[in-house]
Amino acid sequence: MDEAVERRRFLGLTAAAAALGLTATVGGCGSLGGDSGDVTLRLVAADYDLNGGGTTKKYWTDLVAAFEAEHPGVTVEVQVVSWDDVDRKVSEMVKADEAPDIAQVGSYADYAAAGQLYAADELLSIPVQANFLAPLVDAGEHKRTQYGLPFVASTRSLFYNKALFEDAGAKAPTTWAELAATAEKLKDDGVRTPFALPLGPEEAQAEALMWLLSGGGGWTDGTDRYAVDSDANVRTFEWLKKSLVDKGLTGPVAPAKLNRKAAFAAFANGEVGMLNGHPSLLKEAAKKGVEVGQVPLPGVDGPPDSAMGVADWIMGFKQNGHRKEIGDFLNFVFTDENVLKFAGDNDLLPVTVSASTRMETEPEHANLRVFLKTLPDSQLPPVGKTSWSQVSENIKQNIGKAVSPAGRPADVLGSISRTATAAENAE
Repeated sequence: MDEAVERRRFLGLTAAAAALGLTATVGGCGSLGGDSGDVTLRLVAADYDLNGGGTTKKYWTDLVAAFEAEHPGVTVEVQVVSWDDVDRKVSEMVKADEAPDIAQVGSYADYAAAGQLYAADELLSIPVQANFLAPLVDAGEHKRTQYGLPFVASTRSLFYNKALFEDAGAKAPTTWAELAATAEKLKDDGVRTPFALPLGPEEAQAEALMWLLSGGGGWTDGTDRYAVDSDANVRTFEWLKKSLVDKGLTGPVAPAKLNRKAAFAAFANGEVGMLNGHPSLLKEAAKKGVEVGQVPLPGVDGPPDSAMGVADWIMGFKQNGHRKEIGDFLNFVFTDENVLKFAGDNDLLPVTVSASTRMETEPEHANLRVFLKTLPDSQLPPVGKTSWSQVSENIKQNIGKAVSPAGRPADVLGSISRTATAAENAE
C-alpha cells in the first residue's frame, strides 16, 4: 500500500476511534485485573545515555511518577541497564522464570516465538496501536502478529564535513557515481579517509543493509525469505570494492576492521569526508566544531526508494499476568508528550504518526527532519525472524571480507546466504 495512503488510514482510524471514546479502553483487555488490589510492575529498560549521565533514569522516573499519580494502586519499579548488558539481563531473568512485566530492549522475536509475550492488541488501545508508523508495525510482527512495540527509531543519512568539502571544491553527492567522484576529490585534497566504510563486527549488518537497499536489494526478498546473495546485492558489493575500496577511498583502516564507533569518532574529529551517519553523531561533531552537511543516502541513479530504518522495542511479558496494568502503562508511554520527550532528548525519531508530525514542525528538531523524511518509507532488518540474531552475527563477522583485496563478493555473500537459509529453515 502507498505510504501516504497508509498514513492517512492510520490517522483516520485514530481519529475515528477517539471519536468513539475508545482512547481509555485497552483493546482486548476488558477489566481483567482491574480490582484485584495493588499491583507492582517491573520494567527493565536500556540506558541511552552515551556519556554515563542519568538522563534515561530521569526520563523513566518522571514518567512513572506521572503514571502512578493517575493510576493509584499500580507501582512501577524501573531498572535501567546498559546496552552492553540489557538483552542478556532480560534473557537471564526469563530463563530463571523471573521475567519482568515490561522490557525495553533490542529484540523481541525469540520471546514471541516462545509464547511469552502479549500481542499488541491485547495491550494497547485502538488509537495507540493504529498510530505506529507502518514500517515499524511490520518489523514488530512475528508470524503476522505484532508483539514488538517500537519504542524509538532512527534512520541514516549521508553526513559530510562541510569544511573539507569546501576546501576540495566538492558538492554533496546524490548518486553512487557522484559519491565516488567526490571521494576522489577529497583524496586529492589530502583527506585520509574520503569515505568511512565501517564493515567491522560492531554493526556491519546495518552498514551493509544501507548499501544493499541503495542498490535495490536487501537481506530478504519480497516473500520475506533470506536473499543475501541476490544479483542486486552482489552488484552492490562489487561496486563498493571496485569503486571505493580498491581505489583507496575508504581510508587507512580496512573496512572489515573498521567499527562504527571508530568511524564516528574520526568524523567528529574532522578526519573523515563522508560517512553514513546516525542522528546521535550530530551532537558529537558539533562539540568538536565540525559543521555537518546532511543529504539522503545516494543510490545508483539517485536517492533510493527505501532507506534503512532501525527500531528498539518494548514488550509485555505474560508470566506475571498483569495484562491490564501493563496495557495501561504502555498506553501512557505512547502519548505524544512522552514519545517526543525521549526521542528529542536522545536525537532519535518518534515511532508514531502524530508525534512525527509534531516533530516535523517544531524548530528545535530541525536537524532531524532529513531522518524523519525517510522513516515512513524505510525498511528494517528482519528482526521478526528468530534466526536473525544468528544470521546477523554471521554477517558482522564476515561481510567485510567481500571488499578485502582477495575477497570475491559473490563467494562471501553466497556463504552467508547458505548459512542464513539453513537457519531460517530450522526456525
